[in-house]
Amino acid sequence: MAKHEKNDIELIRTWTLSTAVTMGSSVRAKGLLQEIQARLPAASKKTISLEGLDLVLAMPADAKPAFNAAASVVSKAVDEAPALPVIPREIQDILGMKTSERHRWLADRRLPSAGTRTVRLAGRARQITFHVFDPKVVEDLLDRGAVDEWRVEDAEAKAEKREKAAYQRKVTQPSKKKKQAKKADEGTEDPASTHRGWEDFDLDGLLR
Repeated sequence: MAKHEKNDIELIRTWTLSTAVTMGSSVRAKGLLQEIQARLPAASKKTISLEGLDLVLAMPADAKPAFNAAASVVSKAVDEAPALPVIPREIQDILGMKTSERHRWLADRRLPSAGTRTVRLAGRARQITFHVFDPKVVEDLLDRGAVDEWRVEDAEAKAEKREKAAYQRKVTQPSKKKKQAKKADEGTEDPASTHRGWEDFDLDGLLR
C-alpha cells in the first residue's frame, strides 16, 4: 500500500512489506526487490530501492508517465508477493537451516518441493536449476518448528546407526578371532604328523 506521494519536486511512492510477504526474512524482502526489478524496464530498474521493510520508488517530477507505469508494476508485484515461490536462499533464512540440511530434507521428502525453476546467471551463458517452495508450506513449517523436530530426528537416527554399527563390530570380532585361532592351530600342527611312514623307511634300513 502507498504511504505517500509527492509530485512537486520528486515523485515518490512507498510500499511497506508485511510479515505475510517477508516471513520475517530480509533475504525474502530483497528477493522481492529483485523480482520487481526484473519486471521493470531497464531504465527504471534503479528507481526502486529497499529501505528496511519499505520499497521506495523515486523518480524526477518530469518522469510521471514512467513513474506511473513503474508504480503499477510494483503494486502488482507486492499484491502477488505472498504467493510467490520461496527460493533456496530465502527458505534457508526463513527456517534457519543450512544448505546441507536443505538438500538432505529435500532428498528424504520431509521438505516438499513445489517444483523447479531454471535461470540464467547474470552475465553468463550457464543456467542453473533449483527447487522452489510453496510459501504456505514454508509458513506452516516455520509455525510448528519443523526444523527443530527434524534435527532431533536426525540426531536420534545417527545415534541408532552408531549403536547398530557398534553391535555389529561386537558380534563380528569374536567370529574373526575364532577364525584366526583356527588358522593358527592349523599352522602349528606337529611336523611328525605330516611325515607318516618314515618309521617304515627306518625299519627297512633305507635311512641308514
